[in-house]
Amino acid sequence: MIKKYVLCFLIGLFTIALTAQNQEEAAVKQTIEDFFKAFHKKDSLALYEMVHETIRLQTIKTSKDGQPVLFNEAYDTLVGSITKIPDTLKFEERILDYNIKIDGAMANAWTKYEFWFNNEFHHCGVNSFQLFKENNTWKIIYLIDTRRVEDCKASTPK
Repeated sequence: MIKKYVLCFLIGLFTIALTAQNQEEAAVKQTIEDFFKAFHKKDSLALYEMVHETIRLQTIKTSKDGQPVLFNEAYDTLVGSITKIPDTLKFEERILDYNIKIDGAMANAWTKYEFWFNNEFHHCGVNSFQLFKENNTWKIIYLIDTRRVEDCKASTPK
């Protein structure tokens, strides 16, 4: 009889822990979704609200001779370039899936994506977001991405 109570108690604890983890994963995912909503709307104010003041950006591309190259970019530069895109040009980064890991106030989200420009496939890759939970809010502190045109399975235009 005691074994049944212990088992029920452990199952209850596991369920509570799993629910809390799922809620945190949902909050991290929502932060990234909100980031891309602001990105597509070219909303500089919202883009700054979602990141920590010390955010760092990097991109890994392939050089003409086939070697990987690491680029650093200031967040102000990224936001400035996004807000200057004319309204006549359409761009969309489509997140294909999320793999989120959380440990306390730190989270990582690995997101495969496709980038479309004027309804034409442009490139694909992976984003790796590092987030920090500050004052009960997930903030992006680091973003690195890869960009390639080979080995991409582009979906259909929207």
